[in-house]
Amino acid sequence: MEESKRSQFRRICVFCGSNSGRRKVFSDAALELGNELVKRKIDLVYGGGSVGLMGLISQTVYDGGCHVLGVIPKALMPLEISGPSVGEVRTVTDMHERKALMAQEADAFIALPGGYGTMEELLEIITWAQLGIHRKPVGLLNVDGYYNALLALFDNGVEEGFIKPGARHIVLSAPTAKELVEKMEQYTPSHEHIASHESWQMKQLGKRGAMKAQGATVIDDNSFT
Repeated sequence: MEESKRSQFRRICVFCGSNSGRRKVFSDAALELGNELVKRKIDLVYGGGSVGLMGLISQTVYDGGCHVLGVIPKALMPLEISGPSVGEVRTVTDMHERKALMAQEADAFIALPGGYGTMEELLEIITWAQLGIHRKPVGLLNVDGYYNALLALFDNGVEEGFIKPGARHIVLSAPTAKELVEKMEQYTPSHEHIASHESWQMKQLGKRGAMKAQGATVIDDNSFT
Protein backbone atom coordinates (compact mmCIF):
# COMPACT_ATOMS: atom_id res chain seq x y z
CA MET A 1 0.00 0.00 0.00
CA GLU A 2 1.27 3.47 -0.90
CA GLU A 3 2.29 5.44 2.18
CA SER A 4 0.14 8.45 3.01
CA LYS A 5 1.84 11.77 2.35
CA ARG A 6 0.96 15.00 4.11
CA SER A 7 0.62 17.88 1.68
CA GLN A 8 1.77 21.46 2.10
CA PHE A 9 -1.93 22.34 1.78
CA ARG A 10 -4.05 22.09 4.90
CA ARG A 11 -7.36 22.77 3.12
CA ILE A 12 -8.36 22.87 -0.53
CA CYS A 13 -11.53 24.51 -1.77
CA VAL A 14 -13.25 22.45 -4.47
CA PHE A 15 -15.74 24.11 -6.80
CA CYS A 16 -18.15 21.53 -8.19
CA GLY A 17 -21.71 21.02 -9.29
CA SER A 18 -24.86 19.94 -7.49
CA ASN A 19 -25.42 17.66 -10.49
CA SER A 20 -23.42 14.53 -11.31
CA GLY A 21 -23.29 14.95 -15.10
CA ARG A 22 -24.51 12.47 -17.67
CA ARG A 23 -21.45 10.22 -17.61
CA LYS A 24 -19.95 8.10 -14.87
CA VAL A 25 -16.49 9.50 -15.59
CA PHE A 26 -17.40 12.71 -13.73
CA SER A 27 -18.54 10.90 -10.59
CA ASP A 28 -15.41 8.76 -10.75
CA ALA A 29 -13.30 11.93 -10.90
CA ALA A 30 -15.00 13.38 -7.80
CA LEU A 31 -14.32 10.16 -5.91
CA GLU A 32 -10.73 10.12 -7.16
CA LEU A 33 -10.14 13.69 -6.01
CA GLY A 34 -11.73 12.98 -2.65
CA ASN A 35 -9.49 9.97 -2.14
CA GLU A 36 -6.43 11.98 -3.19
CA LEU A 37 -7.24 14.62 -0.58
CA VAL A 38 -7.62 11.93 2.08
CA LYS A 39 -4.34 10.28 1.08
CA ARG A 40 -2.55 13.61 1.46
CA LYS A 41 -4.47 14.51 4.65
CA ILE A 42 -6.01 17.62 3.10
CA ASP A 43 -9.28 18.96 4.50
CA LEU A 44 -12.09 20.04 2.18
CA VAL A 45 -13.84 23.39 1.78
CA TYR A 46 -16.77 23.35 -0.63
CA GLY A 47 -20.18 24.81 -1.42
CA GLY A 48 -22.08 22.86 1.21
CA GLY A 49 -24.43 20.74 -0.90
CA SER A 50 -24.94 17.02 -0.33
CA VAL A 51 -26.10 16.14 -3.84
CA GLY A 52 -24.30 15.67 -7.17
CA LEU A 53 -20.52 15.91 -7.28
CA MET A 54 -20.65 18.03 -4.13
CA GLY A 55 -22.14 15.13 -2.22
CA LEU A 56 -19.72 12.56 -3.60
CA ILE A 57 -16.53 14.43 -2.76
CA SER A 58 -17.68 15.68 0.64
CA GLN A 59 -18.77 12.20 1.75
CA THR A 60 -15.51 10.66 0.49
CA VAL A 61 -13.34 13.16 2.35
CA TYR A 62 -15.45 12.90 5.50
CA ASP A 63 -15.42 9.10 5.47
CA GLY A 64 -11.64 9.26 5.03
CA GLY A 65 -11.24 11.07 8.34
CA CYS A 66 -10.53 14.59 7.08
CA HIS A 67 -12.47 17.70 8.05
CA VAL A 68 -15.19 18.93 5.70
CA LEU A 69 -16.42 22.53 5.74
CA GLY A 70 -19.47 23.38 3.66
CA VAL A 71 -20.41 27.02 3.08
CA ILE A 72 -23.91 27.68 1.78
CA PRO A 73 -26.22 30.73 1.53
CA LYS A 74 -29.44 30.41 3.51
CA ALA A 75 -31.55 30.79 0.37
CA LEU A 76 -29.95 27.72 -1.25
CA MET A 77 -30.34 25.38 1.71
CA PRO A 78 -33.57 23.73 0.43
CA LEU A 79 -32.15 23.39 -3.09
CA GLU A 80 -28.61 22.14 -2.51
CA ILE A 81 -28.88 20.10 0.67
CA SER A 82 -30.83 16.88 0.36
CA GLY A 83 -30.53 14.48 3.28
CA PRO A 84 -28.16 14.83 6.24
CA SER A 85 -25.35 17.36 5.86
CA VAL A 86 -21.73 16.22 5.90
CA GLY A 87 -19.18 17.63 8.33
CA GLU A 88 -19.33 21.25 9.40
CA VAL A 89 -21.83 23.50 7.60
CA ARG A 90 -21.70 27.28 7.87
CA THR A 91 -24.63 29.30 6.55
CA VAL A 92 -23.99 32.76 5.13
CA THR A 93 -26.24 35.53 3.90
CA ASP A 94 -25.37 35.58 0.20
CA MET A 95 -23.11 34.34 -2.62
CA HIS A 96 -20.52 37.07 -2.06
CA GLU A 97 -20.06 36.09 1.57
CA ARG A 98 -19.92 32.42 0.54
CA LYS A 99 -17.04 32.99 -1.89
CA ALA A 100 -15.14 35.22 0.52
CA LEU A 101 -15.36 32.68 3.33
CA MET A 102 -14.40 29.75 1.08
CA ALA A 103 -11.41 31.70 -0.21
CA GLN A 104 -10.37 32.70 3.30
CA GLU A 105 -10.47 29.12 4.59
CA ALA A 106 -8.60 27.45 1.71
CA ASP A 107 -4.92 27.20 0.77
CA ALA A 108 -5.67 26.32 -2.87
CA PHE A 109 -8.59 25.87 -5.27
CA ILE A 110 -9.68 23.08 -7.62
CA ALA A 111 -12.61 23.09 -10.04
CA LEU A 112 -14.26 19.81 -10.97
CA PRO A 113 -16.56 19.76 -14.02
CA GLY A 114 -19.64 21.86 -13.34
CA GLY A 115 -22.05 24.42 -14.68
CA TYR A 116 -22.42 28.19 -14.50
CA GLY A 117 -21.95 28.37 -10.73
CA THR A 118 -18.74 26.34 -10.79
CA MET A 119 -17.33 28.39 -13.64
CA GLU A 120 -18.32 31.69 -12.03
CA GLU A 121 -16.54 30.75 -8.79
CA LEU A 122 -13.51 29.56 -10.75
CA LEU A 123 -13.24 32.72 -12.85
CA GLU A 124 -13.59 35.01 -9.85
CA ILE A 125 -10.84 33.24 -7.94
CA ILE A 126 -8.60 33.43 -11.05
CA THR A 127 -9.33 37.16 -11.27
CA TRP A 128 -8.45 37.62 -7.59
CA ALA A 129 -5.10 35.95 -8.27
CA GLN A 130 -4.48 38.25 -11.25
CA LEU A 131 -5.35 41.30 -9.15
CA GLY A 132 -2.99 40.21 -6.38
CA ILE A 133 -5.66 39.58 -3.73
CA HIS A 134 -4.26 36.09 -3.13
CA ARG A 135 -1.26 33.97 -4.19
CA LYS A 136 -2.91 30.55 -3.92
CA PRO A 137 -2.79 27.91 -6.68
CA VAL A 138 -5.85 27.44 -8.90
CA GLY A 139 -6.35 24.11 -10.68
CA LEU A 140 -8.77 22.63 -13.21
CA LEU A 141 -9.44 18.90 -13.03
CA ASN A 142 -9.90 18.51 -16.77
CA VAL A 143 -11.85 15.25 -16.76
CA ASP A 144 -11.99 13.68 -20.22
CA GLY A 145 -11.29 17.09 -21.78
CA TYR A 146 -14.32 18.76 -20.17
CA TYR A 147 -12.49 22.08 -19.84
CA ASN A 148 -10.63 21.96 -23.17
CA ALA A 149 -12.86 24.65 -24.68
CA LEU A 150 -12.41 26.94 -21.67
CA LEU A 151 -8.63 26.52 -21.73
CA ALA A 152 -8.68 27.24 -25.47
CA LEU A 153 -10.67 30.41 -24.73
CA PHE A 154 -7.97 31.51 -22.27
CA ASP A 155 -5.29 30.82 -24.91
CA ASN A 156 -7.28 32.86 -27.43
CA GLY A 157 -7.49 35.68 -24.89
CA VAL A 158 -3.69 35.73 -24.79
CA GLU A 159 -3.44 35.64 -28.59
CA GLU A 160 -5.91 38.49 -28.97
CA GLY A 161 -4.23 40.62 -26.30
CA PHE A 162 -6.86 40.45 -23.54
CA ILE A 163 -4.92 38.18 -21.17
CA LYS A 164 -1.23 38.68 -20.45
CA PRO A 165 0.91 35.57 -21.10
CA GLY A 166 2.11 35.53 -17.50
CA ALA A 167 -1.46 35.64 -16.19
CA ARG A 168 -2.36 32.62 -18.34
CA HIS A 169 -0.10 30.55 -16.09
CA ILE A 170 -2.36 31.26 -13.09
CA VAL A 171 -4.57 28.39 -14.26
CA LEU A 172 -3.12 24.90 -13.83
CA SER A 173 -4.82 21.86 -15.34
CA ALA A 174 -4.41 18.10 -15.43
CA PRO A 175 -6.58 15.08 -16.30
CA THR A 176 -6.08 13.28 -12.97
CA ALA A 177 -6.33 14.38 -9.35
CA LYS A 178 -2.85 13.13 -8.44
CA GLU A 179 -1.17 14.99 -11.30
CA LEU A 180 -3.12 18.17 -10.59
CA VAL A 181 -2.32 18.31 -6.87
CA GLU A 182 1.35 17.65 -7.61
CA LYS A 183 1.37 20.55 -10.11
CA MET A 184 -0.29 22.82 -7.57
CA GLU A 185 2.22 21.92 -4.87
CA GLN A 186 5.02 23.05 -7.21
CA TYR A 187 3.27 26.28 -8.23
CA THR A 188 5.03 29.61 -7.80
CA PRO A 189 3.21 32.78 -8.94
CA SER A 190 5.07 34.38 -11.83
CA HIS A 191 2.55 36.87 -13.21
CA GLU A 192 2.56 40.59 -12.56
CA HIS A 193 -0.19 41.59 -10.15
CA ILE A 194 -2.40 44.48 -11.17
CA ALA A 195 -2.06 45.76 -7.61
CA SER A 196 0.31 44.54 -4.92
CA HIS A 197 -0.95 42.08 -2.34
CA GLU A 198 0.02 44.55 0.38
CA SER A 199 -2.18 47.27 -1.13
CA TRP A 200 -5.18 44.93 -1.09
CA GLN A 201 -4.49 44.11 2.54
CA MET A 202 -4.39 47.79 3.45
CA LYS A 203 -7.61 48.49 1.59
CA GLN A 204 -9.32 45.53 3.25
CA LEU A 205 -8.08 46.65 6.67
CA GLY A 206 -9.51 50.09 6.02
CA LYS A 207 -12.78 48.62 4.83
CA ARG A 208 -13.07 46.36 7.87
CA GLY A 209 -12.39 49.26 10.21
CA ALA A 210 -15.06 51.41 8.57
CA MET A 211 -17.61 48.60 8.59
CA LYS A 212 -16.91 47.71 12.21
CA ALA A 213 -17.36 51.35 13.15
CA GLN A 214 -20.82 51.15 11.57
CA GLY A 215 -21.64 48.00 13.54
CA ALA A 216 -21.48 45.61 10.57
CA THR A 217 -20.33 42.00 10.75
CA VAL A 218 -17.05 41.58 8.87
CA ILE A 219 -15.29 38.44 7.67
CA ASP A 220 -11.59 38.50 8.53
CA ASP A 221 -9.68 37.93 5.29
CA ASN A 222 -6.11 38.20 6.53
CA SER A 223 -5.50 34.70 5.20
CA PHE A 224 -5.80 35.85 1.55
CA THR A 225 -2.10 35.11 1.00
